Amino acid sequence: MSELGRLILLGAPLGNPADASARFREVLATADVVAAEDTRRLARLARDLDVSVPGRIVSYFEGNEERRTPELAEVLTAGYTVALVTDGGMPSVSDPGYRLVRAALDVGVPVTAAPGPSAVTTALALSGLPSDRFCFEGFLPRSPGGRRSRLRALAAEERTLVFFEAPHRIAGALADLSAIFGADRPAALCRELTKTYEEIVRRPLGELAEWAADGDPRGEITVVVGGAPHTAPERPDDDTLRAAVAAREAAGMSRRDAISEVATDHGLRRRDVYTVVHS
Repeated sequence: MSELGRLILLGAPLGNPADASARFREVLATADVVAAEDTRRLARLARDLDVSVPGRIVSYFEGNEERRTPELAEVLTAGYTVALVTDGGMPSVSDPGYRLVRAALDVGVPVTAAPGPSAVTTALALSGLPSDRFCFEGFLPRSPGGRRSRLRALAAEERTLVFFEAPHRIAGALADLSAIFGADRPAALCRELTKTYEEIVRRPLGELAEWAADGDPRGEITVVVGGAPHTAPERPDDDTLRAAVAAREAAGMSRRDAISEVATDHGLRRRDVYTVVHS
């Protein structure tokens, strides 16, 4: 046993046990302690994988995460290997785990991962929406007012957006998305990914909101929404550009630098500002 242990984050299957990697199986079979979001679900997964888990299994979920983190940190500093597994996907991504990762790093314990499935990237890839630039927003606030406030702050985001949402809130969330982002914004609702009843519904937000209101979708839901269309900033008139350059010159900046800064501030070519100033 080494002086310090090791924390291993396990990427668990989203639904289909066959997605578990060979390394996932190996870590389950060799870790000294397995911290699981749901111990019964872990036991069922281990049976499906035909893997024996000889290590001590402890629960680690939202309700006991704060209390159990120091206990597991002590186990790690004592030299033991702790594997952390949630109900699906990567720990600490809208799941328990961040506190334990932070605690392990704070005491110098190595942290690594046996990476695996992720609902975020799986839904993004299946959505048919641009995936080169995206941002993950996790779960929206539970209260309607808080949800709308968050969405208004995101309405102009040009990257593709990924959200998690609970089934009993999805109709309201989609209605707010449609009202704030626009009914024509492209989107996809991904339900029960990799499971028997997997469903991907790709429609504009307005139609998706109507579908959810009529259909009462169940299960684990990930929503992917196209980013806001890019709009070029309005070009200031020539007098405004001349005044901006003159103000910088008056403050001691060279004309060359003043023109460059004004061009950058307004998204213009330097040559265009130069022409205006010297016309």
